Amino acid sequence: MATASSRSFSLCVLLLLLLLAPPISASFLFDGGKSKSAAAAAAVDMEWRPATATWYGDAEGDGSTGGACGYGSLVDVVPMKARVGSVSPVLFKDGEGCGACYKVKCLDHGICSRRAVTVIVTDECPGGLCAFGRTHFDLSGAAFSRMAVAGAGGHLRDRGQLSVVYRRTACKYGGKNIAFRVNEGSTNFWLSLLVEFEDGQGDIGSMQIKQANSVEWLDMKHVWGATWCLVRGPLVGPFSVRLTTLSAQKALTARDVIPRNWKPTATYTSRLNFEAAL
Repeated sequence: MATASSRSFSLCVLLLLLLLAPPISASFLFDGGKSKSAAAAAAVDMEWRPATATWYGDAEGDGSTGGACGYGSLVDVVPMKARVGSVSPVLFKDGEGCGACYKVKCLDHGICSRRAVTVIVTDECPGGLCAFGRTHFDLSGAAFSRMAVAGAGGHLRDRGQLSVVYRRTACKYGGKNIAFRVNEGSTNFWLSLLVEFEDGQGDIGSMQIKQANSVEWLDMKHVWGATWCLVRGPLVGPFSVRLTTLSAQKALTARDVIPRNWKPTATYTSRLNFEAAL
């Protein structure tokens, strides 16, 4: 199976070979352009809704390494550790749902507690219970077990599949600021970035960068998962990055966050984050 970095490399190269049209202007996106449809401007849905849930990996494990969002080993450590979730396409949204946070709880009070577990979208489950437009969460063993009353985690896992309710919740990464990983293979003519640790809504609907000594914001294209790409060059750092959330179009600008001497596979952390609320 191809890695997230190799997949982003291949897709960015494909964009270059196809000679895509010039990027849509940033003003089009911020002025309500049709490319994002009503979903981009809609408020975050806070209602509890029905779904199903299963678990995978070790019984008390943190979930699998990596995932379709491209977060790699970040899913194995705090703050993602034991809070990861694979979701069906209706929530994955071709990768634009990556980073969104949900509360999930089961309603059988004979074995389930009244508290919900918070999970972060890190992967997609495309088949089986996740197919045909169903809303499904495939949780790490640890996250699934936390829905049980004290001491009943094993009994809950024995059920395998649960009816649950879920709703969006604010992402909170415990003081971490938004970071940008430069994906392997990036050059001065195409730049691929992975976004990490977005508080609040967690998902990203559009992303632009600005080069050194320039006033022009260049629109990056969503590749897959939490990865965005720009095919243009030569590109000159330092780069400022502007993010806009998918659900409510909240904007944030990290100025000169990626230095002039940037390197592929390096991660550059900003000094700011979205408000940790919806």
